[in-house]
Amino acid sequence: MKRILFLTMIAILSTGSILAQKSAVRDAKRALGRDDLKEARTLIQQASTNPETAADPETWKVMGDIGNKTFDNERTKTMLNQDANEKVMYDGLMESYKPYLKADSLGELPDEKGRVRNRVRKDISNILRANHPFYINGGVYYNEQSNYAKAADFFEVYWDIPTLPMFADQKDAFVLDSTYQTIKYYAIISAISADQNERAIAMLERAAKEPFIENSAYKESDIYELLASQYERVGDSAKFIETLNLGAQKFPDSKYFVPNLINVFIRSGQSDKAMEYLDQAIANDPANSCDLNSVKGALFAEKGDYAAAEAEYKKALAQDPNCERALENLARNYIIQAQELKEVTATMSSRQQQVENDKKTVELYQQALPLLEKMEQVIKARNASQQEINGVLMLLRNAYYNLSVLGVDKSAELKVVEDQLNLQ
Repeated sequence: MKRILFLTMIAILSTGSILAQKSAVRDAKRALGRDDLKEARTLIQQASTNPETAADPETWKVMGDIGNKTFDNERTKTMLNQDANEKVMYDGLMESYKPYLKADSLGELPDEKGRVRNRVRKDISNILRANHPFYINGGVYYNEQSNYAKAADFFEVYWDIPTLPMFADQKDAFVLDSTYQTIKYYAIISAISADQNERAIAMLERAAKEPFIENSAYKESDIYELLASQYERVGDSAKFIETLNLGAQKFPDSKYFVPNLINVFIRSGQSDKAMEYLDQAIANDPANSCDLNSVKGALFAEKGDYAAAEAEYKKALAQDPNCERALENLARNYIIQAQELKEVTATMSSRQQQVENDKKTVELYQQALPLLEKMEQVIKARNASQQEINGVLMLLRNAYYNLSVLGVDKSAELKVVEDQLNLQ
């Protein structure tokens, strides 16, 4: 008999505990109804941590309702032209989101008979659909506060809501237009601004997989540019190169992917690969011949193919006669050949051959001179630094000096240059 009484008491106490927690949920709803949000939060927090009610969808639905009520109260003030607390308003909006998701996920769990009776989904889906546009406002608000991480939170929720399972069978629940695509971009940029690099990468990878909607804010290729940039930022060189290759294939006319691939190949010593992409880059961007043909010329020069290098530099100068890179590199191209020829001449025993080589050497230095003299004018005209000017003057000094040694009097020009360099 005592055992029966003892077990009965346990059952009564257990039932009383459950009823107490159920009562906490009901009391929270009552507090919410009379707008006592502080009391409602306290009560629902207790219920959410108690095992008896933590798995009840209604607990989390009420928690979401509290945040939503906070949002609604402040929004009503704005509609009535009353002073509203924007921070409280948008924090309430965000406060509602995760509890609503949890309530819906718990509501989708089957009961002991295997049936799913989600009694909270309809109400939650209606609220989220109505609140959806305001997550943009929340993102803008926190962006203006320079709180980019929270701005990213709001923009990302706006991005997420139409993809939630509760809307899977409601194809027309949202208008996924250019605004929707633009907010994805805002979410990504906000995460980048917050230095949340891994988060930004995850967003970019997601955006790349989703259908792209044309908009006025950015192009589809920008997603891949940002993704490559983020991989480079976090030091993932393999993913950086992989994304550049993918971008170059998907967007062959882009002026970002191919030039960056060229730099990668040049830095890694793969000049042949760099050459392939340079041809593509020149075709895509002929107006940038100054840089691109100059780079190609430099690669030929590294291989000792001075004739091919000269041809590339001249292509650059044909497009832009003031192309500093081509002017300097073509001049160096001639000077290097002249110096190499001088070294060969010094080892010769035939006087006739020496004379012939000296003549060729003079021609090479003389070909370099007008390029360097023009280069000096160009960089001085743009108020270049003294260090840059001195670099060109040193090349001129080299040419004037060697020409003078080889019998072409450039002593006057040499003195002018040395005076500018403050050389005695």
